[in-house]
Amino acid sequence: MDRITDKSAKYRTEIQQMMFVSGETGDIPTEVTTLIEQIVQQQVVEMLTRATALANRAGVRTLSIDHLIFTIRHDRSKVARLQSFLSWKDVRKNTRTDEGGADPGDFTGGADDPSGPSGPSGPTDAVTSKTKKKKVRLPWDAASFYAVALPERDDDDEAKDEEEEEMNTATLQRLRNADERTKHMTREEYVHFSECRQASFTYRKGKRFREWAGFGVVTDSKPNDDVVDTLGFLTFEIVQTVTEEALKVKAEEELRQRLLGVGGGGGDGGLSLEQKRKRECPLFEVPGEERSPIQLKHVQEAFRRSQQQVLKDRAFAFATGRHVVRRPLKYI
Repeated sequence: MDRITDKSAKYRTEIQQMMFVSGETGDIPTEVTTLIEQIVQQQVVEMLTRATALANRAGVRTLSIDHLIFTIRHDRSKVARLQSFLSWKDVRKNTRTDEGGADPGDFTGGADDPSGPSGPSGPTDAVTSKTKKKKVRLPWDAASFYAVALPERDDDDEAKDEEEEEMNTATLQRLRNADERTKHMTREEYVHFSECRQASFTYRKGKRFREWAGFGVVTDSKPNDDVVDTLGFLTFEIVQTVTEEALKVKAEEELRQRLLGVGGGGGDGGLSLEQKRKRECPLFEVPGEERSPIQLKHVQEAFRRSQQQVLKDRAFAFATGRHVVRRPLKYI
């Protein structure tokens, strides 16, 4: 794969929209979006490489979403969000194809929208029975070993509660952040925010995405629509995660600068670090829209943190004498 440059970048606008949804409101420099696109492409190529290896070991020539899900199996919350996304995708598809179904506009809820059809404001029972969420079976579940799936039981709530708990922590926090940002928006600003939420690497960009991701180079498999949609969901998650971590890095840097400035002035030398932090950063302060944007160094530090070695793995490396080991790329 060729290295992405500012001129060869293909998803600058989409990444800017995704970063805006994730909390970045400044004028994002071109080199920042280019670096994030490089990170996302690197992650997608790694996913396809590992998924292709799994398919070859299983004697299958075609990639499926099971191979992709298996590569991210250690991130349970992301797997749960992906399951929810695929379930609602199936609901919307069945709703559009069902002549007697409800208006597809009633099913705008997705993986990040717990107030969708499953909430109190959802459709009627008659429509729900026709468009019931299909449970996405995981490749390591015992039920996936059989060709015929058992019908789901209505009283099987414990597994569902566990999956929702895994998914809701990050999802609800993102929804709170979005609600806080949109609370005082005008109608035009909110329309722009809603349009940015629809940004995607794959939607109506199938041919561009296949070339960009390396289909035909990284893998000879021709992806179906489900694989492309799954990668589209995961790429949005990567951009969102990198942006949120970069904003944390930037906030920590600004906090250090403010604390050093307060410590150097007169009258505040006796304040403790915690007192200075409370004085400089009120608990419910809403950041302004005119703040400085994320810089290249913030994204680089965010990526470095995402690739940090787990403490137990580091201890194992020292115990076995393998001090210099090339670690595989970690998923974001």
